[in-house]
Amino acid sequence: MTSTGTARAVDPARATLDKAAAENFPVAPFFLPRPWRDDLMAVYGFARLVDDIGDGDLAPGGRDARLLGVSAEEAEDRLVLLDAFEDDLHRVFDASVPEPRHPLLRGLRPTVRRHALTPEPFLALIAANRQDQLVKRYETYDDLLAYCELSANPVGRLVLAITGTSTPERVRRSDTICTALQIVEHLQDVAEDLGRDRIYLPAEDMKRFHVQEADLATDSAGASVRALVAYQAQRARDLLNEGAPLVGSVHGRLRLLLAGFVAGGRAALHAIAAADYDVLSGPPKPGKLRLLREAGVTLRGEG
Repeated sequence: MTSTGTARAVDPARATLDKAAAENFPVAPFFLPRPWRDDLMAVYGFARLVDDIGDGDLAPGGRDARLLGVSAEEAEDRLVLLDAFEDDLHRVFDASVPEPRHPLLRGLRPTVRRHALTPEPFLALIAANRQDQLVKRYETYDDLLAYCELSANPVGRLVLAITGTSTPERVRRSDTICTALQIVEHLQDVAEDLGRDRIYLPAEDMKRFHVQEADLATDSAGASVRALVAYQAQRARDLLNEGAPLVGSVHGRLRLLLAGFVAGGRAALHAIAAADYDVLSGPPKPGKLRLLREAGVTLRGEG
């Protein structure tokens, strides 16, 4: 193991936070005020760690499980780990008990208190990962949207709460953007998700486009799979366009941040289209130039 790998095994919090650089959208860019950056990274650390637990992608060495009080034998059961993580989360919100065991949750505690955040969005993210252990297929698009309500929308709501800009209309727009970003990520990761025995393409749409599960296990996408991916990509594009007015409803640096979220989704969709909707030969990723171009379009209220 390299020295960097060793350090990450020793410091699981750093291993988790370092993954921010690989996201489709900027998590806590440099132009934001330092307090916002710190609070957004605290929320990101929580969201990333709960996803890593649900996906079985924890840092090597098992230290996350030990921090949560889970034995090596129990750590093989992701539902047990998620239960332990939820128990530790409750310590974030209860000042009468000892501080959380996991360093990422200890780091979240000041953010929660500073902004009077409630447990609900954090519990929803845990519930989404519990669902991932139990639900491997989604019959309808509405079923998938209900999953996104747990897995994605809470993050946008937390961003609005941290920046003090939450209103019912902004929450609605934010939910639309977050759902779109989740669908885009699912499209990029079709092959990876299938390796985990998960399919986030609605079964009713697979039938409509004559796509079998075996068609998703090939090295490159055939015409039917490409048509299905293009259909889902258009849904995500429509959702991004519906949510984009959120950007114009705020000002200053927050406007830049939200434009980055929308631009990240649009740039990823452009990469998927540029790959002729073949997401099986490798996850299409956008370049920085495309991201900047889409950010400009979003800031101008175009597209």
